[in-house]
Amino acid sequence: MIYFDNAATTFNKPKNVIEAVNDCLLNYCANPGRGGHKPALQASRAAYASREALAAFFGIDDPFRVVFTSGATESLNLAIKGVLKEGDHVITTSMEHNSVLRPLSKMKENGVELTICQCAEDGSIDASEIEKEIKPNTKMIVCTHASNLTGTIMPVKAIGGVCRKHDLLFLVDAAQSAGVWDIDIKDMNIDMLAVPGHKSLMGMQGSGILYIGERADVTPLKEGGTGSDSEQIVQPQAIPDKYESGTLNLPGIVSVGAGVSFIREAGTGQIRRHEEALTRKFLEGVRNIKNAVVYGHNSPAIAVVALNLENVSASEFAYLLDYEFDICARAGLHCAPYAHMTIGTLERTALRVSFGYFNTEDEIGKTVDAIYDISKR
Repeated sequence: MIYFDNAATTFNKPKNVIEAVNDCLLNYCANPGRGGHKPALQASRAAYASREALAAFFGIDDPFRVVFTSGATESLNLAIKGVLKEGDHVITTSMEHNSVLRPLSKMKENGVELTICQCAEDGSIDASEIEKEIKPNTKMIVCTHASNLTGTIMPVKAIGGVCRKHDLLFLVDAAQSAGVWDIDIKDMNIDMLAVPGHKSLMGMQGSGILYIGERADVTPLKEGGTGSDSEQIVQPQAIPDKYESGTLNLPGIVSVGAGVSFIREAGTGQIRRHEEALTRKFLEGVRNIKNAVVYGHNSPAIAVVALNLENVSASEFAYLLDYEFDICARAGLHCAPYAHMTIGTLERTALRVSFGYFNTEDEIGKTVDAIYDISKR
């Protein structure tokens, strides 16, 4: 099997991640922060070690500002719904995932003013276009770091500079970039960073983080047991307990810590170069196929390619790759309808292939050959 759906979930996990999760499940999978016995204490130490590793990885000075969540979706909901209030104005782009657009749409129903900046046909946008939309009541700008449809890299550092210039909060969705592209929250002026554990951080599904900077006043989405201030029936105000009610997903947290360790050893530069080489080889191959149409990739991009064949529907394209060639890719709207509208594929949809560190050039060659075979039908 050839797996090219890494933008949804990294399928192949590093050996050290699997070993770390197995060790946790077998030896100390108790509730961190909920007891004084040996397994609970070891669980607490393991959770903090992952928190510390993630903080260092993203240039975060205080590890306690790394809040564990179930994934980027929960992180984005917490950041968006915990900050915006009736009368506020928020700006985002047309290349966002529904994990941004749907919470923002819900807040719009609650009296928040929403502006969606139109991106170019390749998915790119200039920070100055976003700056033009700022109003006196603008509170926050929300932007993806990399499109999950075209792979387009957004000018996050420049947008962060705009936010600081106008004293706005900056929330970045790093679902597709974290682990492959370097992210430094101080250099990029990021106030809140939403990251899943199960994509390029190579951890388990059901894991993620939200970095909450000192400039962001975020109301929790939920209240409950935290293992701290238990004599009080009101939510603790100390971070991260304020946002981490309920039992933490310890195996998931451990997996992300191990994933960061693997990435640091391999090097984000090496990972990125490998994925870029795979993407170049794929693009060179499919652009020689007469009726293949590739979207985006006119600007810096991650290892995600959206394409169509003129004589085959996207869904049939994915079906044939899967059932005839054992190649896993994803057709549809990819939870990003405005992005498809931007590139002109809202009605037709598209096939998306997304490469990871464990994919090979041989797999690229076989896939290009399979696409050529399908294109001739």
